[in-house]
Amino acid sequence: MNEFERDVQSKRNDLIDSVVGFVVPFAFFTIIMAVATIIEVAGGF
Repeated sequence: MNEFERDVQSKRNDLIDSVVGFVVPFAFFTIIMAVATIIEVAGGF
């Protein structure tokens, strides 16, 4: 075992980082899509 495997920088669970890495961009693009849809519907009146 090398020295980096014994002394890791972060002992957090990788699953948490993976979930955050998926949810944040997903929420961002969902908000952009919702705003665009609202503008499109409002422009139709």
